[in-house]
Amino acid sequence: MKRALLIMAAVAAVSAPAMADQALAKAKNCMACHAVDKKLVGPSYQDVAKKYAGDAKAADMLAAKIIKGGSGVWGAIPMPANAQVNEAEAKKLAAWVLSLK
Repeated sequence: MKRALLIMAAVAAVSAPAMADQALAKAKNCMACHAVDKKLVGPSYQDVAKKYAGDAKAADMLAAKIIKGGSGVWGAIPMPANAQVNEAEAKKLAAWVLSLK
């Protein structure tokens, strides 16, 4: 019984930050155009993580794009600026996206 509780606690500790960041993405309306594992209007977050894996500057670049928007990287449809997101939230969202497998 103790072992099962320890395993459940470990799983909760590992998944809680990821779920919290996904909740932030939902709250800031990012999920209207993006999904974790499939393309919607924009690329999946997993595809973004793959594209920028190993790029030390990716987190800062993505945080800036979250706030200011961007175009041309994933096709013809531009990503609009998100005025709802502050700099700290953008950095948290970028780190979460880059952590996805």
